[in-house]
Amino acid sequence: MTKSTRRMPSDPGLAVISGGSSGIGLACAAELLDRGCRVALLARDAGRLARARDALVAARPGAHVLVRSVDVGDSEACRDAVSSLIAVEGAPEWVVASAGIARPGLFLEQDLAEHERHIQINYLGALHLLHSCTPSMAQRGRGHIVLVSSSAALAGIYGYSAYAPSKFALRGLGEVLRVELAECGVKVTVACPSDTDTPQYHGEQVFRPAVTKVISQGGGLWQPTTVARAIIAAAEKGRFLVGPGIGAWLLANFGGLAGSILRRRQIRLARAMGPDARKGVRGGGPAEQ
Repeated sequence: MTKSTRRMPSDPGLAVISGGSSGIGLACAAELLDRGCRVALLARDAGRLARARDALVAARPGAHVLVRSVDVGDSEACRDAVSSLIAVEGAPEWVVASAGIARPGLFLEQDLAEHERHIQINYLGALHLLHSCTPSMAQRGRGHIVLVSSSAALAGIYGYSAYAPSKFALRGLGEVLRVELAECGVKVTVACPSDTDTPQYHGEQVFRPAVTKVISQGGGLWQPTTVARAIIAAAEKGRFLVGPGIGAWLLANFGGLAGSILRRRQIRLARAMGPDARKGVRGGGPAEQ
């Protein structure tokens, strides 16, 4: 059956998306709206949320788009926002955890606060969202969970000691939920995209060490719409891991061999570059997705 003739349920349901004001989260919102879903965007910046909603509705007159200004890293605030949505809109059919930050840097130079901030937003933010949404989904007996992780969760990447562990943690959470929620009819997908043309990507460029920049060139730069389309399509098919991209696919399917090759390449590159390996690292706050 082609996409144009695909049968859709009369009400494809509610999609709750964190980090929904920009980047991959916003692109996922567009994909799900095109499938007839009602969409609720969660993010911290009320102004960006309003602009995102207006853009989505302008392109899709009559689209049902709600926004909630909330920090999903705050468990109580996240629970209150989700509870109010579910009370009116019903249990989510889709939950997309896309909120995140990225601040590259070297482990010997970044302070603990930077590591803690990544865990708080990237991992705990997703945990809070899922903990608030999944009980109603499990009770109803269906739904899709998408955890937007990163290709940095598939192998150790030079310069990402704060970012990568928070994304590895998302993959670990997904692995457990995949088996625990199967009997409830809730499917789990972990997305591990490579570099994507988002505000986060552009914001982190000034902080990337030279080695990281060289390594990342092999994956190219993806557009959010392409990434979102691949993610939602994979989730609809019940796939667990999705890239897209050949690099992410190799790491996801041949992690031992591909990861070993990538690790050796990074070590050789850092040694060859010497003191220049860390060039590009600057101070400042994390870039947001």
